[in-house]
Amino acid sequence: MLKTALGRFRAVALLEGLSFILLLFVAMPLKYLAGLPLAVRVVGLAHGLLFVLFLFALMEVAIAYRWSLVRVVGAFVSSLVPFGTFVLDARLRREESEAVVQAAP
Repeated sequence: MLKTALGRFRAVALLEGLSFILLLFVAMPLKYLAGLPLAVRVVGLAHGLLFVLFLFALMEVAIAYRWSLVRVVGAFVSSLVPFGTFVLDARLRREESEAVVQAAP
């Protein structure tokens, strides 16, 4: 999975999406309901780093696969919506499997 630009992008996107979910649904409640602000600090830092990696991986895959601006913007927006990167990954997996089927003799 990590051998291609698309594989690296999918891996980083999944990790970024997971960190976003953890931030929203675990760390934030711990901060505001249990008085543990350290949870947001730790998970927020990890999410921030993964978001930057996501942007670099998005640039790499956009250049390598000559993605259109609309597709790049759509991928970026998916990172701003909870569960968006999971939907993006499902779409990319489906497109990848369709391309393999079409390429088969």
